[in-house]
Amino acid sequence: MTHPGSKPTPSAADQTILVTGLRGFTGHYLASSLRARGAQVIGLVQGDAQNADEISTDLTDAASVKAAVTQVQPTHVVHLAGLAFVGHGDAQAFYAVNLFGTLHLLEALDTLKTPPHRILLSSSANVYGTPAVEVIDESICPAPVNHYACSKLAMEHMAHTWLDKLPIVITRPFNYTGVGQDDKFLIPKIVNHFKRRAPFIELGNLDVSRDFSDVRDVVDRYVKLLLDAEGVAGQTFNVCSGQAHSLREIMALTEQLSGHSLDIRVNPAFVRANEVPRLLGSAARLQQYLGPFSPIPMEQTLRWMLET
Repeated sequence: MTHPGSKPTPSAADQTILVTGLRGFTGHYLASSLRARGAQVIGLVQGDAQNADEISTDLTDAASVKAAVTQVQPTHVVHLAGLAFVGHGDAQAFYAVNLFGTLHLLEALDTLKTPPHRILLSSSANVYGTPAVEVIDESICPAPVNHYACSKLAMEHMAHTWLDKLPIVITRPFNYTGVGQDDKFLIPKIVNHFKRRAPFIELGNLDVSRDFSDVRDVVDRYVKLLLDAEGVAGQTFNVCSGQAHSLREIMALTEQLSGHSLDIRVNPAFVRANEVPRLLGSAARLQQYLGPFSPIPMEQTLRWMLET
């Protein structure tokens, strides 16, 4: 299959990279990394545009998205924007943003006279659900167990209908964290409690294990998939560390690094129905295309978060 993205990559000075969700946790780090390589980065943001490199856009409004895409004429696109908090209460909102928002974006990109060199769509490892395997690679059949994951898998299937027209690569990031992530996510919540020397913390299931990456590693993989890697259009990649840490381990490590002890109270309200007990990813396919890499150790990520 010949993709429009098989032409030579434009030089950094000629790259205009459209990033949806520019103001989000990942978008902030991604924009810095892309600009460090000399690319121009324009972001689609919710609410009022605050800078010249932002365009106020409502992903659920097809006309709004088309106007923004036509204005930017991007050479590359990274679609990060989405509803990401699994505990969000409005089921329909997941589909409105994660599925139809992506559809509006792809429809708009398909109208450009010169299609983008590459389009990276961020999905989620949540699509795998609870497979009865030790390590999850991309061959595992997805079986989502919540609306967030269902909306992301629906987005992937919808995106596949565009593969003959647009050079799309899909990423399935496992959990990741770092400085600036919202405290409603688990590791920032834990770090925040230790930083302020809280006497106790309320958590859910302490024996849940997750494959956690450092946001700086995730951004590094995204940039390489977007600008450097060959032959990735039409493919799906896990983005993960290949190492699982239980909540109990993370608590012990943060206690050790901070020198502070606190009382752990299990709050039944924080124990999710359909909780995925263990998520551990294989990064083998990603390394096949990007070359070998060593993840930033969890201890280093926690220290960075505690000290910043």
